[in-house]
Amino acid sequence: MAILGKLVKAGIDITSKLQFAEDTPEVSQEKQLRELLTEAKNTAFGKYYGFEDILKSEDPVSSFRKEVPIFNYQTMHEQWWARQERLNDITWPGKPDFFARSSGTTGKSSKRIPITKEFMASMRSVGSSMINSLHEFDFPESLFESEVLMLSSSANLDENEQGFKEGEISGINVSNFPDWYDIFYRPGKDIAAISDWDERVNAIAEQAPGWNIGAIAGIPSWVLLMLKRIIERHQLKSIHDIWPNLQVYATGGVAFETYREDFEAVCETPLTILDTYLASEGFIAYTSKPDTMAMKLALNHGYFFEFIPFDERGINETGDLLSNPLVLGIDEVEVGKEYVLILSSCAGAWRYAIGDVIRFESLNPPQIKITGRTKFFLNVVGSQLSEEKMDKAILELAEANKTTINEYMVGAIKNEAGDYIHQWVLVSEVKPSGLANKLDELLKSANKNYAVARSKALKGIDVKVISKDQYTSYLSATNKKGGQTKTPKVMKTEKMNALLEFISQP
Repeated sequence: MAILGKLVKAGIDITSKLQFAEDTPEVSQEKQLRELLTEAKNTAFGKYYGFEDILKSEDPVSSFRKEVPIFNYQTMHEQWWARQERLNDITWPGKPDFFARSSGTTGKSSKRIPITKEFMASMRSVGSSMINSLHEFDFPESLFESEVLMLSSSANLDENEQGFKEGEISGINVSNFPDWYDIFYRPGKDIAAISDWDERVNAIAEQAPGWNIGAIAGIPSWVLLMLKRIIERHQLKSIHDIWPNLQVYATGGVAFETYREDFEAVCETPLTILDTYLASEGFIAYTSKPDTMAMKLALNHGYFFEFIPFDERGINETGDLLSNPLVLGIDEVEVGKEYVLILSSCAGAWRYAIGDVIRFESLNPPQIKITGRTKFFLNVVGSQLSEEKMDKAILELAEANKTTINEYMVGAIKNEAGDYIHQWVLVSEVKPSGLANKLDELLKSANKNYAVARSKALKGIDVKVISKDQYTSYLSATNKKGGQTKTPKVMKTEKMNALLEFISQP
């Protein structure tokens, strides 16, 4: 492994030096759009929306926007994707190889996103670009001599009646790893195929001392639970007792900051944290430079991006897109501004609103941060609280109480008098006394619209605290337990009431 580590590091260094100058983001994106349109022009979708004519126009980007409407999952699925299991060439040539069941946090049921062979190749290409960017971090050779632990959803995919295999995107990726990945990939396909989450993590904990882990990838909440179980199983002081070469954690799926302190508590030496934007719809961005959590957009990997301002020009008061929103290209966005991301991809997604809100941190290269979900915009009575502002208030609340609060849920519900309040449920060991007033003050200072709402229609807030065991039990009861599962931070009234009923049970 030592020789292999030297070769890998040398290869990454050489690749970085041989890279040619990239096109401007605007030119790169137009090329991507042309390639996507060319590939899909003879599909049912391409013929219906005139891809052939769009390609012949002087300005294909403008023509594309004019001819093709913006889709959300419901409209794309009902009008197009639902036909792909029976028919060829619907939104992309041929039929999908897989369907990814989205583990996202909005909607009443799982989404089924088509996964094509070109899409799988695209995700591998972005992954390779991320690995090549490690040259910027100057990691020691020991990292490249070690193994990578990917905490995915189950790689044991389901097969539907039409013969298509389905699973979460991380499980689909793992199930398609070539055999030579076994050299460095852990926990291996056998353990990854275990469907039951607790059984899978127990198997990982049992095998952990025999591995030389240098990097971990996965959603923070579940990775943290896994690390704690390993430490408990082997009576360790920190995870570095058995994995001294552990140096990198690639996070994703949710904001990391509310977990940072707990990760530091289980590690003897600090980890380099890399953020990733890896969704069922694509491997969209990744951290490519040290000392930042901003992520470089994957502009040359089979995706075409558009951006809708996350303000009155693009959304209404509930966070839904306007019927005719302002749409911007990569050359029109501004640093520090928030946008709803619109994606077209080689999986046959066209002008597809994923539901994420991003903010540009730089333009050269284009680097972003995810600031929340459009549906995590709490505005029932004009409070206008974004996920980022709520995260910030929760971090400050935890710091003020010298504790950690990894997870929280909030919803607008009516009290006994029929007035709206914000109901918060925090996952922590902190005592609930005084939390409501403190959180209320933090939110007022963070957002003037919230302060105005509190003086009018929003009559108060209530805070309940549950343990991590209660939270895990709730996830199990709602079939939300697993390596890639995320839970909604902003809940609708019915879901919040169901959660309150669950935690009130003895």
